[in-house]
Amino acid sequence: MKEKSAQFRVIENKSLEVSGSFEIFNAKGELLKSEGPIYLCRCGLSENKPFCDGKHKNSGFTG
Repeated sequence: MKEKSAQFRVIENKSLEVSGSFEIFNAKGELLKSEGPIYLCRCGLSENKPFCDGKHKNSGFTG
């Protein structure tokens, strides 16, 4: 079995970058992604949650 090792980086006023080897599951327990990099939504506006779709760009999101 491959060992999981993920790195997380908060990108100012943007998304959360996750790289490395990891597993993300949806509420039904279905595997969505198992390695990165991927970008997770922090602004709450993405229509593709948990993934970032760039909606933060014109929203005034800071964080």
